[in-house]
Amino acid sequence: MVKKALVCGAGGFIGGHLVSKLKGEGYWVRGVDIKEHEFRTLEADEFMRLDLREAHNCRQALSLGGGESFDEVYQLAADMGGMGFIHTAECDIMHNSVLINVHMVDAAVRMGVSRYFFSSSACVYPDMKPGDPEMTEDQVIPANPDNEYGWEKLYAERMAMAYARHYPIEVRVARFQNCYGPYGTWRGGREKAPAAICRKVAMAEKGGVIDVWGDGKAVRGFTYVDDLVDGIYLLMQSDLHVPANIGTEQYVTVNDLVRTVIEVSGKELEVQHVEGPVGVLARNFSKARMHSLGWEAKVSLREGIEATYPWIAEQVARAL
Repeated sequence: MVKKALVCGAGGFIGGHLVSKLKGEGYWVRGVDIKEHEFRTLEADEFMRLDLREAHNCRQALSLGGGESFDEVYQLAADMGGMGFIHTAECDIMHNSVLINVHMVDAAVRMGVSRYFFSSSACVYPDMKPGDPEMTEDQVIPANPDNEYGWEKLYAERMAMAYARHYPIEVRVARFQNCYGPYGTWRGGREKAPAAICRKVAMAEKGGVIDVWGDGKAVRGFTYVDDLVDGIYLLMQSDLHVPANIGTEQYVTVNDLVRTVIEVSGKELEVQHVEGPVGVLARNFSKARMHSLGWEAKVSLREGIEATYPWIAEQVARAL
């Protein structure tokens, strides 16, 4: 029997890639989002444009008819973006995402969904210093996220896990590391650092200068989207009932990221460091739970940028 999956947030970057992954695994897939995907035609069997902040829209998204229920629900819908957006849209992030998560997990339980995935974030962890020992998932408590986005994610995690304790639904929670790749937002303020740097480099003339927020010394792990969706799928099929971190073991500075993008572009550029929201100095967290399932990130930063930069450069050329 063909499994049926609902992907909430299918019009977004990771959601669109997840739809493709599930179709490749033989699923019948319905995607739902408040907007169409901006950069690709989704491979979903059905797509519904719905505002999941409304409870009745969550029930509509989950309705199959004939007494059927979805086998799996992947909840990735959220109001979020890059560091600039996270620091300026705190109220929108907390208000909109909490509503989506409150209504969706409750509707999933009421409508007989057997497995439910919630996409959390490494933003649930506190600010760290480069070289600090890695944190396990359990060390997120006592909590001290660096931003309101992290607080919202942590609350939504606990809510989903509470439903799993009291109702017959299997819940899986993944905390995502910084993710990048083709078909993602690359301008407008919601883009993540790899996409922003790719855009700036693509727009720069040879011999020109690009601006980078902060001193570039902040440490990050950047996970390629194909690795991430493989991890999501594996976690959903597993018996792991506790939150798991999905991310690369390759940590680099923002300056390393910038140099990699410039090298891939083939341009000679200068870098100018300017004031701007940087976020935490570093985050270092264990991936042992995902490794216990046989998962690990396979795509290096260089390989991922080699796949991502040409796509963003093409978008820039079309926009000019």
